Amino acid sequence: ADPVDCGANYDGKHTSALLGVGAGVVAAAAGTPVVVHSGDGVPTQKETAYKHVLDELGVRTELAPQESADMVDETGFGFYYQPEFNPGVHDLFDRRDQMGVRTFVNTIETVANPANADVHLGSFYHLAFAKKLTDLLKGSEQLEYTRAIFFQGMEGYDDIRPGYTKVAEWDQTGADGDESFEDYEIETAEYGMEMEGDDLAVDDVTADSASITEAVLAGERDDEFTDAIALNGAFRMYARQDVDSLEDGLERAREVIDDGSAAAVLEDLRSF
Repeated sequence: ADPVDCGANYDGKHTSALLGVGAGVVAAAAGTPVVVHSGDGVPTQKETAYKHVLDELGVRTELAPQESADMVDETGFGFYYQPEFNPGVHDLFDRRDQMGVRTFVNTIETVANPANADVHLGSFYHLAFAKKLTDLLKGSEQLEYTRAIFFQGMEGYDDIRPGYTKVAEWDQTGADGDESFEDYEIETAEYGMEMEGDDLAVDDVTADSASITEAVLAGERDDEFTDAIALNGAFRMYARQDVDSLEDGLERAREVIDDGSAAAVLEDLRSF
């Protein structure tokens, strides 16, 4: 099945927990395949990215593209490693490091779409940027997206920011080829995220994100991190239109955590 491509800043997070691994595993357990991708210590921040949390959880990450595709097929969740699937951009590492500032490459790599997915989920700081990203997806001859959801993420990542948050949806999956773009605001407290952004802060982003993820998936936590992972998992299901609403996705997310399905996906990933 075609996965949801989740794109996040490759240069990582340094303050808040990285919840996308847990959210992706929850979505996979609910029947929504998910793909994530990153490099390792990417400029300019060189902070914690998807690879580092997966490494900490004991999941293989330095995979050839076919292995990544097999991981998705076998477990429902897959990781693509930039030096393997996009060596040309990886070869720019030293030059980017010397420049010391973020460039257009930091944006482009988040929508690289290594799995050739139809659906993209990403984040933005301001709504105007989401519209620019949508124009990029429409105008590209290589990217094959037909649907995308962007929201205001924490530290530019695909972890939704608590509070009143803007969401942008672009869709051209209709039979007549017509496209739509709409933006709206949600209050995350209405979906179980009754917290402030500071409540998701951690001391060691890599180690703490991994331990939090493992505990949430095992059903050993019932706190703000559980609520955040559940809602982010619901967004992935909704992006792929596997559920009719975020409420339905949230219900499914909590079900797969409670019945052990999410923990089983993590074990499958570890044994891949």
